[in-house]
Parts: sequence; structure tokens; C-alpha cells
Amino acid sequence: MDADARELFATSLRHVTAANTGDALDAALGELGWGEALPADRRTAVSLLFELQGAAGATSSALDAVILETLGLGLEGDLGVVLPPLGRTDPPGSVEGEGVRVGGLALAGVAARDRAVVITGTGEGSLAAVVDTAELKLRAVHGLDPRLGIVEVTGAHVPATARSDLPRTAWPAAVAAGQRALAHELVGASRTMLGLAREHALERVQFGRPIASFQAVRHRLAEAYVAIEAADAALAAAWVDGTPFTAAMAKAIAGRSARTVSRHCQQVLAGIGFTTEHDLHLYVRRVIVLDRLLGGARSLTRRLGEDLLERRSLPSILPL
Repeated sequence: MDADARELFATSLRHVTAANTGDALDAALGELGWGEALPADRRTAVSLLFELQGAAGATSSALDAVILETLGLGLEGDLGVVLPPLGRTDPPGSVEGEGVRVGGLALAGVAARDRAVVITGTGEGSLAAVVDTAELKLRAVHGLDPRLGIVEVTGAHVPATARSDLPRTAWPAAVAAGQRALAHELVGASRTMLGLAREHALERVQFGRPIASFQAVRHRLAEAYVAIEAADAALAAAWVDGTPFTAAMAKAIAGRSARTVSRHCQQVLAGIGFTTEHDLHLYVRRVIVLDRLLGGARSLTRRLGEDLLERRSLPSILPL
């Protein structure tokens, strides 16, 4: 995708993410042709959509599409994806006789889909089992961010209508693709939080001058900006490197950075930031949950450290 086409695509995505969410956003993305852009230019399609989606606080089933496309299962048909439970990255299913046992999460749109893909781990690789959604137990998770629409998915002895063997690298690659997408969404949400705090700092007057002129406020805004740029740089390096290791590292940095940004912006906004009258709480809730999807910052950092100790070698220096 050349520069002109990318700019036009970005403008179109900005309009649809600002005006739509949920099923409406899925429909708008379909009309825009985002699904066709994904296999043609994955980095552009993912980075643009998910950062804009995070900035707008919108939701869609695009994460399902990213994972399905990476698994090589295609985007045709009405398929959802069962994700691992919060904080985990292992396959959400296990083989149980002729069926599968399922324990994971899904995005809200899975309830409206006829079928869902459940990845199960095996000794030599992974198995993709397609199951009828009607055979699954779906429970809406209201929790910290009900607007995200996460659904708990469980089931025992769920019959599979189709099965396909996947290579050992398929599930780690799919998780890495999802982690990069979620990291972009965290960066987008972080940029909006910083924008909200900056706007408040310029407008709020104390002692006869805007609080943006106070050194303590400036320091918090500057630290938030540095955290966002660090996450963005790690993401760029993860796209260049393309390995699950750097994807997990980028996701961990983005999650930690988003929490840093939310903390500093909360301090700048002070009392108004604690209320539902201000939009900050929507983004704080969102980044806490997104940080935990496909591995949280703490669990991923621990796993990356364990991996380095096991390999007894350091990865190549990335072009940050």
C-alpha cells in the first residue's frame, strides 16, 4: 500500500471507528474492505485499525479476523474465535474423546455467529476444531469494562463439526499476531488519555494560570508521552522482527505503558478524573482489560525472562 492509499485508508478508518462500534463497526469495516486489506498488507491494516479503535474506545471482531488469517483458516464464513482466559496464552481447548473441552473467552460478536474455532494443544502441534456456537455455554462478563462485551465460553464434550491439524508454530504465531494488534489498541487508548489530560491541563486554571504551566503537571504529561513512544517503538521493532518473542515483548511494554499513562493522566485530571462525568474512566477500564488479554504485562515479562534463562542467550538487538 503506497503512501497516498494508506492515507486514504486511514482517513476512512478514522471515520468509521469514530462513528461506529460493535456490529455496526464490523459492518462498516466489511463495506470498507478491511478484510481484503488484511492479507494484502497485514501491518498497515492491523496498525491503523487497532490504534484508531483504541483511540475511539470502539469494539469490533477484528481480533478474530487477525487470528483466523494468521492460522490460515481464511476469513470466509461466519466464524468466531475462542481466546484463552485473561492473563494466559495457551490454547483454550483440549481434546476430549471425539469432542473438545472449552474454557476461555470470546468477543461479544461470537454469540451471533453460527460457528467458533477452538484451538486445542496436542503433543506435536495444535488442532483447530470448529464447533457450533449453540453447543457452547456463553456468559456475558460485565466486570470492569462491560462495553468491551467479553463473553466467557465453556463447554464439555463439545462435538467438532470439522478438525484440522496445525503445525507447532501456528498457535504461537496467531497469539503473536493478536498481541501486536492489542498492543496497537493499547497505544491508541493511551494517546487519547494523554490528549484528555493535556486538554484539561490547558483549560484548568489555578492561582490565576493554567495548571499546564506547573512543573509537576508537565512532568507527568511528559512521562506519559515517553511511555507511549516507548510502546510505539517496541511495536515497530516487533513488526520488523516478526517473532513471537518480540510480539510478547511489545504487548508487555504497551500494557505497562498504558497503566503508566492512565496513572499520570488520572493525577493531572484530579477529582474530575474519578467521576463518570469525564471520559477518562472509559479508557482506564479498557486498558486494564486489554492488558490482560493474550497475556498481561506481568505474566509476559515473567515468561520472557524464563525463556531467556532457559535459552541462555539474548535476542538480537532490535532497531528501536
